[in-house]
Amino acid sequence: MHKKILMKKFKLLINHKDSRGVIIDLLEKKTINAITYITIKKNKVRGNHIHKKTTQWIFILDGKIKLFTKKKNQKIKTITLKKNDLLKNPPNEAHAFKAIRNSIFLVFTKGPRSGRDYEKDTFRLKKPLV
Repeated sequence: MHKKILMKKFKLLINHKDSRGVIIDLLEKKTINAITYITIKKNKVRGNHIHKKTTQWIFILDGKIKLFTKKKNQKIKTITLKKNDLLKNPPNEAHAFKAIRNSIFLVFTKGPRSGRDYEKDTFRLKKPLV
């Protein structure tokens, strides 16, 4: 039996709230190799690649992005992400981002795709998703 792991959007829970504001844990009990700050301008595309060993969590700081994902032999799926959305993109899931508005997001990375190893687990798609 094959376990299907596809992109997963999380509902964030407030850990603490008082007159100063809120505290929300984005991730718990995860090993993170890098946190990357990314900007993307309206109507531009980033990604169109796949990681064979890397898991990524995408957290939208500002803006609005359409995420396209595809597992091998499956149809392309899309999801729209907006400010404060958190999404998990597992290994072997092709992905591309298209900005609906100028956007800023963080990528929390677990796996060999950070720093000098940035391209070691990044495989460009022959046929772009978008």
